Amino acid sequence: MTEAPGELILYTTEDGRTQMQFRPVDGTVWLSQAQMAALFDTGVPGINKHISNILQEGELGEATISKMEIVRFEGDREVRREITIYNLEMILAVGYRVRSPRGVQFRQWATTVLSEYLVKGFAMNDERLKDPRADYFDELLQRIRDIRASEKRFYQKVRDVFATSLDYDPASATSRDAYAKIQNKLTYAITEQTSAELVLARADPGKPNMGLTSWKATRVRKGDIIVAKNYLTADEIEDFNRLTTQFLDFAEGRAKRRQTTTMSEWVVQTDRFIEFNELPLLKNAGKVSHKDMEAIVCERYGEFGARRRSQEAIEADKEDAEILAADEREVLAELERVEGEITGRGTPD
Repeated sequence: MTEAPGELILYTTEDGRTQMQFRPVDGTVWLSQAQMAALFDTGVPGINKHISNILQEGELGEATISKMEIVRFEGDREVRREITIYNLEMILAVGYRVRSPRGVQFRQWATTVLSEYLVKGFAMNDERLKDPRADYFDELLQRIRDIRASEKRFYQKVRDVFATSLDYDPASATSRDAYAKIQNKLTYAITEQTSAELVLARADPGKPNMGLTSWKATRVRKGDIIVAKNYLTADEIEDFNRLTTQFLDFAEGRAKRRQTTTMSEWVVQTDRFIEFNELPLLKNAGKVSHKDMEAIVCERYGEFGARRRSQEAIEADKEDAEILAADEREVLAELERVEGEITGRGTPD
């Protein structure tokens, strides 16, 4: 590893004496023992001792250590040296062991970030994201769009917007029908199919995972197969998330301006929004109902489940056969060893 340019400040000590610049390389950050000593305001021997203990206790392994070549000018000479560097896991582990005021400050900072993450579900470094050299801002936006476009989150936000309607009643068929229409229109704008049509077209019991591209648990379950978004490709998900969050911004803007709208008018406004974005517009209820889709797809899931159980049984039998064969080879080897000892052809252990 060679020295990387473009260092970014991740942590500033509370006393203002040190602004430690962590160097992002290979998906993590790296510091030398001397840099860690400066960060925690202690000596290099102490840092070395902590690292040795961390490795000996098995808390971390050698994967946290790398080498980096640095170039320095000593007079007119260019001198290249190789130094040992340690990744973020090791830096944090050392930080929780160092006994110094700076170590305490570091732990307070780290604990604050961790607490924010556990309570809010996120922790952000605003200045880091504002830096034009940072390349994670687009990823953050994409993840936020995915969260906002999730079915539960989308329903909650749309429900909040609908609550401003003159005739909104969460228990009424009109409200539920308006929500279903809007969701279908957004799905159609991306795929040119309603949610039910999309599921029927892509749910295939003969494909791995029944054709789904995402699901909740470690394996596809019945509740996953009727969700249209679970069948979308990566590009479709990105387009769908962007369109959905744009629609929420559009709808929330109208609600914030207190523009009175009925439930039926919200459907009309959705059409206007989609046409403005020059996307395909769903003008009817589609070719298949949600109820019919569920019945057909659940039947396909039964076939998929039978195929999956059969394949799992075959794989289990194969694994058992391999274990049995290994056991037989071990027994035969032992018999040959014993026979060799008896006949004098082998040498006792």
